[in-house]
Order: sequence, then C-alpha cells, then structure tokens
Amino acid sequence: MPELPEAEVVRRGLAQWVAGRVIEDVQVLEARSVRRHTDGPEAFVQDLAGCRVLDVVRRGKFLWMPLGAPETDSMGSGDSPTLALMAHLGMSGQMLIKDAGLPDDRHLRIRLTLSEASDPENPGDQLPTELRFVDQRIFGGLFIDDLVPTADGAAAGRGLRGDALIPQHAAHIARDPLDPAFDIDAVHDRLRRRRTGIKRALLDQGLVSGIGNIYVDEALWEARLHYARPTETLTRTATRRVLEAVQTVMTRALEAGGTSFDSLYVNVNGESGYFALSLNAYGQTGKPCTRCAAAGRDGVIVREQFMNRSSFLCELCQRKPRNARF
Repeated sequence: MPELPEAEVVRRGLAQWVAGRVIEDVQVLEARSVRRHTDGPEAFVQDLAGCRVLDVVRRGKFLWMPLGAPETDSMGSGDSPTLALMAHLGMSGQMLIKDAGLPDDRHLRIRLTLSEASDPENPGDQLPTELRFVDQRIFGGLFIDDLVPTADGAAAGRGLRGDALIPQHAAHIARDPLDPAFDIDAVHDRLRRRRTGIKRALLDQGLVSGIGNIYVDEALWEARLHYARPTETLTRTATRRVLEAVQTVMTRALEAGGTSFDSLYVNVNGESGYFALSLNAYGQTGKPCTRCAAAGRDGVIVREQFMNRSSFLCELCQRKPRNARF
C-alpha cells in the first residue's frame, strides 16, 4: 500500500498538472470505484462535471482536491470551497495524467477530462487532458465529500492555498510528520499517556498519520530504538529523536520518488520510486547492519512477527528492552 511519501509524490504531480483546471467530463467505467459516493455513479458524474480543481491537498495518506465553480479563482480569492474530490488509493490505485489519444490503461476505472492548459514550465506545450484513475484490485476509489473546519484552525495539510478545511472522512486522522503544523511536543505528551510499544503507537493514524510499516522500521533503526520500547518510558529527547528520524527518512524517500515494492505503485507520470534501493532495515533480513559494520561490530538485520506483519531491526544496536510491550 502507498505510504505518505508515495502519496506526497502523487500530490505534487497533481498540483502541477491538474490544479486550476476545470473537469469538463466524467466517465465512470467501474461503479465499484465510486461506491463511497453516497448517491451513486450518476450523481458522482453530475456533481463533479463542471467543477474547477482549486488545489490538491494531503494529510497522511489521504489526498483531496477542493472544488469550486468554473469561474472560481484557484489562488484563493472568493468564497471558500465546501466540497472536495477525495482520492482513496487503496492497495493499487493510481492517478495518471495521459493524453486523450493514448490507449486506455488495462485497469482504467474512472476518466476525468480536463480543460486545456499550457505547461507552466514550457508555455508552448499543452498539458495532457485526461486524469485517469487506474486500480487493479478496486480497493480504492474516488468520491465527493463535504469540507469541514480543522479542529486547530490551521491549514488542513500540504497544499497550495492553505485552507483550514478538511474532508469529513479525513477529519479523524492526526497531522503527519511532514505537516508544517506537526507538533512533536504534543505527540510526546500523548505518547507518554499510552501503555503500548512505540511501533504500535506510531502506526495509529489517530496519533500520527501517514507512517506505515516500511517507514516506521526505517525510523526506529535510525533512532536506535526497539519497536517494543514502552511509550510511557520515552523521554522527550527520545520522542524527538524518533520523530525527527521519521521526518528524515520520509524526506529522503521523497527525494527518490517514494518506496516501491509493488509494480502497481507509480506517480502521475507512470514512474516508480526508487527509495527501496537504499533501505537500511526493512526487507534486509540476514544482511549486516550498515551502522554496526561501519563501527566494526557484527550486527545483523533480523525479521520478527508483529501485528500480522513483519518488523525488521538490528539485533545488536536496537536491543529489546526488559519491559518490552508488543
């Protein structure tokens, strides 16, 4: 499943290629891909056609596009948007920008025809006019949702306009580590009140959003913490160390285009990420720990079962605490 850096790569591509354009036509090829839209496929088409995409925003792994009337200024003047097009990528969803003349993708589920626009980097070139939602497994989908004010009054997430409005279906998730309004001290206070292991806590989207199994293992390796370290024993320094490690790992992943173990994950141009080539812990079972090797020690990456999934860690520099919480 795409994690935060993958979702941010897609958001940046959509912001560059789609924001500011009008959705002129909507074609639903698979009704299951709009099953989250309350009134069904026909209403989805009617509600979406003619709207201008004002922005592309992300919090955690949630992506949405605030919508306005065709005459609305996408740069923020006029009335605040009240609706947004939400994109749930699921296990295999892709948002692809394509020229209208190109053949349909094999698992094309929804086609949005966009108004013509020039490439801002090459004004003489026209941008592709189709935004295609492709989804092999059909766990994802698109739907329109009401926007509600954010609980703290700050911008809802990463976007261009900075609106303090979030889709109702995303309002329950916490801010993510790359959010400008992310508060490490507040997260620390909430962590200390829990009685669980650090990894289990960091995977809770109500505490910190956007951290999945790959990046939590990488961040815990960076911070030299075992995944079963009890949250109530964390010092403020230790919390800061692990959350700053999350930020560092995710920033590196963004620079590489995300992490891809699945050929289904691509950005809006159909290009896969390459961060998987530089992972230190996740998926490295049996390999020497690079940090230990550099220090002349014999640490090895091991795989352990955790919550019906796997945890990867160095058996030497991420020692299990005596009061471990699994």
